[in-house]
Amino acid sequence: MVASARVAHLARRAGDYGVATGPVNVNLAQVRERKQKIVERFRSGAEQALDAIAGLDVIRGNASFIDARNVKVERAGVAQRLKADKIFINTGAKAVIPPIDGLERVPFLDSTSIMELDELPEHLLIMGGGYIAIEFGQMFRRYGSQVTIIERGEHLLAREDSDVSEEVRQILQEDGIAVRLKAKASRVETNEQEEIRLTVSDDGGEAAVTGSHLLIATGRQPNVDHLNLAAAGVEMDRNGYVKVNDRLETNVPGIYAIGDVKPGPAFTHISYDDFRIIQANLLESGNARIEGRPVPYTVFMDPQLGRVGLTEKEARAQGLSIRVAKLPMANVARAIEFGETRGFMKAIVDAETNQILGCAILGMEGGEVMAVLQVAMMGKLPYTAFRDGIFAHPTLAESLNNLFMAMDGMELHEMK
Repeated sequence: MVASARVAHLARRAGDYGVATGPVNVNLAQVRERKQKIVERFRSGAEQALDAIAGLDVIRGNASFIDARNVKVERAGVAQRLKADKIFINTGAKAVIPPIDGLERVPFLDSTSIMELDELPEHLLIMGGGYIAIEFGQMFRRYGSQVTIIERGEHLLAREDSDVSEEVRQILQEDGIAVRLKAKASRVETNEQEEIRLTVSDDGGEAAVTGSHLLIATGRQPNVDHLNLAAAGVEMDRNGYVKVNDRLETNVPGIYAIGDVKPGPAFTHISYDDFRIIQANLLESGNARIEGRPVPYTVFMDPQLGRVGLTEKEARAQGLSIRVAKLPMANVARAIEFGETRGFMKAIVDAETNQILGCAILGMEGGEVMAVLQVAMMGKLPYTAFRDGIFAHPTLAESLNNLFMAMDGMELHEMK
């Protein structure tokens, strides 16, 4: 769906590249159909692989604990009892629905249901300022919807450095998205025109925002309500996540939790790494742990935000002696050639060891550039390896020369 939004965006910008096009319209039903075909292809491939494994049974139904070794699975009124020495909880997470007056009487969307729309919202209101809000907000703006993002905090992407979150806000506003920060929703209702009317309070007082659709993107919570964890004695933390140690074991021997149902970053690749830890420890007699593993992620806005390691504020909070390098994408030859100059690159380096501690790449293919720095961090390369390295011209990787020259206060190479 992001890919379809980008095509629409580029089609509207065609004139910037000397290409003539006509009016651009998005058929959301066709976008959804394309998305669904890809999802079904991935899903069916996984299911076929499971079916081909000898000794593996897939049982569909609602599972809950009877005790620490027994699970009940119910489907269509029929219950089945299963017993095992090892049980893995991997039930994921679901959308948080905030306690807003009137919300139970108003139709709203979450990150799942919004992907099933067949018609384009005229005006999409989004509550939240995280990854989901930003990705869907920009996506539907590019489809042709009017979009308003309402975030109760002072910044979008609250965990990022303030310069990064501010640049993200500017990019969204350049795309025509209204962003309201420090705005708390207190009430929601529908008016006589069947529009959704959201009452918000901010520094300017109380005001109403009206739209055709409402997306709730205020976070995720563990999907544990139906599991009857108490029967097994499995402990949860104060936020409802299943507590685990750094080997992904719960407090009950033989019961493990992996993926979004446990505390920590909720990303597909982290869930897959949880599997690798289980595989190493239980099948290969290893001693793999989650402690200290890098947590890369990409916000799939346009331009992408690729992130790994420490932010500047995290490094300073730890009392580390650091150096910071920044390079505007407007100084990157590849970005200039493609007309994609929004954003910047930022790297955090240990001033004593020259080791790269983290980076934020907000720019063209930011996730891919971030991965290059992540590999360097994994291999403990000093930043000077990038400063002095040879990269093909013109590539985005080449810009790492200039990024780390800026670290030393050196003049940038003349733009080629």
